[in-house]
Formats: sequence, C-alpha cells, structure tokens
Amino acid sequence: MTGARDSRRIAAATAILSHLAGKIDTPFSVQLWDGSLVPLGPSADGRYRIVIDDPGTLGALLRRPSMETLARLYATGRIDFRGADLITLIEAARAKKVRLKLRDLRAFWLLRRALPLLTAPAPAARPDHSFAGDETGRDLSRRDEKAFIQFHYDAGNDFYALFLDPEMQYSCGYFTAWENDIAQAQADKLDMICRKLRLQPGERFLDIGCGWGGLLCHAAQNYGVQAHGVTLSQAQADFARAKVARLGLADRVTIELKPYEALEGEYDKIASIGMYEHVGIANYPAYFGKLNGLLRDRGLLLNHGITRRAKASARRFRKIRPENRLIRKYIFPGSELDHIGHTLESMEARGFEVHDVEGWREHYAMTLRHWHKRLGENEEAAVALVGREKYRMWIAYLAGVAIGFQDGSLRIYQVVASKHRAKGGQGLPPTRADLYR
Repeated sequence: MTGARDSRRIAAATAILSHLAGKIDTPFSVQLWDGSLVPLGPSADGRYRIVIDDPGTLGALLRRPSMETLARLYATGRIDFRGADLITLIEAARAKKVRLKLRDLRAFWLLRRALPLLTAPAPAARPDHSFAGDETGRDLSRRDEKAFIQFHYDAGNDFYALFLDPEMQYSCGYFTAWENDIAQAQADKLDMICRKLRLQPGERFLDIGCGWGGLLCHAAQNYGVQAHGVTLSQAQADFARAKVARLGLADRVTIELKPYEALEGEYDKIASIGMYEHVGIANYPAYFGKLNGLLRDRGLLLNHGITRRAKASARRFRKIRPENRLIRKYIFPGSELDHIGHTLESMEARGFEVHDVEGWREHYAMTLRHWHKRLGENEEAAVALVGREKYRMWIAYLAGVAIGFQDGSLRIYQVVASKHRAKGGQGLPPTRADLYR
C-alpha cells in the first residue's frame, strides 16, 4: 500500500512539474525523492538541480507557495539546490524572464493532480533559529536593542571570522579596483573613513557600534587620535579589547559595553558605521539628536548605512515585504532601512549640515560576493560552529542581499555632516581632492 501511494505521489509530482515546464524555460531540473529528474523547460541543465526531500515538501509548497515557506524548507534541509553556489544559481534562474500567469495553468487539473501531494504528511520545516519576540521592532515600548544585537551576534566571533577579512570588518568594503581582494577593500574602507572625517592627531574620536574594533585601532595607529568605541555585543567587546591590548594601544583606545544613549562627553569626530540600520526609523530624532549633542561645534559625523529605494507614498514604503520580514525574523531582528532622502532630512532636523553623500551600492554587492564565497568555502567549519540550519540561513541571506545590492533594491551611502551651531564657515577644504590623494 505504501509503495502504491508513493508511486501515485511520484506520478503526481512528475505531471505537475512537466505541466509547469511547458509554460516556462529555466536551466533547472527537479530531482524528486526517488532520484528521478524532471527538467523545468527545454533549457534545463542537468547540473542545476532543485532537490525535493519528500512528497510532503512539495505538498507544503503547493499549499502555501511563499518565500517564507521556501526559506524554511531550505533551512531545514527539505529542499536543496545543487550544481553551483546560490548566487550563481539565482543569476542562472534570472537569465531568462519567466512571466507565468495563473490563467496559463490548468487550475482544476492541477488541483486534482496535486491531491496525493496535498495529503502527504507535512515536513517539520519550522527552523529552530528565529527571534522569539517582535522582530519588526516598531513598537518602541517593547523594543529591546540589546536582545536584537545579541541574537544577531550569538553566532560567535569564530563564525564571523570564517567569512570576514582579518580586521573583522562587518560592513561594506571600498574597492579602488574591482579585482582587489576583501582584505584590501576593507583596509581601503577604513582609511577612506578616516580621510573623510579628516582626523587629526590628538582629536577625540567616537565610533558608535564599534564592532570588533578595527576602525578604532586603525584611526589610533595611523591618525593619532584618542579613540573610544561602544557596542552592545559582549563577544565583540571582548575581542576588541584583546586586540587593543595586543597592539599596545591601551593608552589611545577605550571600549565600553554601553548603549549609545548613555554616552556623555564631547568629541571632535564621530563615525557610525553600519549602525543606524538597527536604530529604527522612529528613533531617528533621538539618535541623531544624541550624536549632535556629543559633537563639538563644527565637529564631523560620518554616517555609513544601508538604505532602500523611496516609494511613491510613505504607506507603501512602510509596508514590510516578505523578504524583509524573513531577514528580521532569522538574521537581523529590529532592523529597519530608511531611504536616503528621509535620512538627510532627519539629520538636518537635528542640527547637522550635510556636506557629502556618496553611494557605495556596487561596492557592497562585491563585498557580499566575497563573504558568500568565503562562507561557502568554510561550510564544514561553519556547520560545526552554528549547525546546518543556521549556516543555510546565512548562506541564503548573503546570496539574496548580494543580488539586492547588485540590482539596486538595496543601496548604501556614506554621509558626511557637521554640527553647525554658530554662524560662519565650516572650515573644510574647498574641494574633495585631499580625500583621493
């Protein structure tokens, strides 16, 4: 009986996929749980395979054909993609535009054929690794910044070291040539930040969300500043403090495990690198107001962060797309991306004068390709550290975001602004020539 039932399910899956293949043309073949291959169109390449673990997996996709269903099934190993890395497979899938409309399919016939699959036991496809609270972070009364940060960084320093550069820079690199490796791109990024801030010996420099301390140490070693950094990640703070001690910079670099809201004092220059994405748009007035209050008059701020495209209305912009909800639930809880126009408005409203806005979108696409490749090359070590489910979530995340930056749905900008309290000039050079010496 079991054999006959499985045969009916194989026949149903083959018929449905063959019907779909007649309407589309992709480079993929589907490998069913019995090992049989069904090409998805005349251009199907046997190397590129979508592997279906069992009939319940296909049934789950038919019942709820959504991105979240696909992501969960992939993370839990019920679906796999073989033949190349995920970025290559995504690009291969998009090589030909597929415009499939429901009216092109025989709906009643599909429903009848799908019955053996719809009645198959549903797979246990709910990943264990997800944020337990409100991943959107839009309810400010319940927003827990420390919980958000700790969830993201609980993978541990050893995991991030598998794909980051030697300086552990977890933000967009700066490619002065596209063929540069990730280590060179990140070193060039650190120096460009210091040049844009025009750091001078003896200045008080603050790094908000200092990560593993790379920028702090670079600025102290190469520009002679007194550098201070804050983070909410204990693992990052421990790593950064050990690095400061190892480099003999304890007299010039200090690091605190502290929220930015609790900072006091006055600084000449402030860097916020990959930080404001985690603040929440509703918190921008308080965030930029706090940074302005920490700067001396005419002091400089460099805000480096990811944005997305503006929409025709604020309502449309605030709508959380399925892919964004997935990232918040499984990777970055509490994160929220602004559009650059509103960011600049928020900065000006809190007393900043904006001097320079530079887009680094293609630089981040390249950075993410390097990270994706490096993590994939270290799959065995990554799985040993965080488990297969979390590794698969991360490798898919890096691939998807790399494509987002490549296409332009995601952007990233470096904004240089100054605190302009008193009347008069800013005192900056008349051109940007000194930045590209």
